[in-house]
Amino acid sequence: MPAERVTALFSRKLVVGENEMLCWLELKPGCKVPRHSHIHEQISHVLRGRLRFEVDGEPVEVGPGETLLIPSNVPHSAEVVGGETVIDYDIFSPIRRDWLDGTDDYLKGK
Repeated sequence: MPAERVTALFSRKLVVGENEMLCWLELKPGCKVPRHSHIHEQISHVLRGRLRFEVDGEPVEVGPGETLLIPSNVPHSAEVVGGETVIDYDIFSPIRRDWLDGTDDYLKGK
C-alpha cells in the first residue's frame, strides 16, 4: 500500500474498519502537528524516533516501544524530537472521516 504524502514532512497509510482505523505514520525531523482536538480516542505507539506531545496542556515524550492514549475531545499537539524520522502507529475510534475525505486541513497548514 503506497503512503499518502500529506505534507513534505508527514506521510501516512490507513487501514480502515467499520468502527476503528489503524494508521502508519512517518514524521520527518521538523514535523509539527498543530494543537487540535477530535471526538476520536487516539492510541499512539512509537516504533522509531521520539515524539513530544502536549496533551491537555501537559508535555509527554514518547519513544520507541512506548504508547500514549489521548482521550476524546482533549486538545493535543505533537512534534518530532531530534533528527530521527519517527515511525508511529495510531489507532482511532471511531474512524477519522476527515482523514478519508481530505478535510483534515489542520495537518496541511490551512
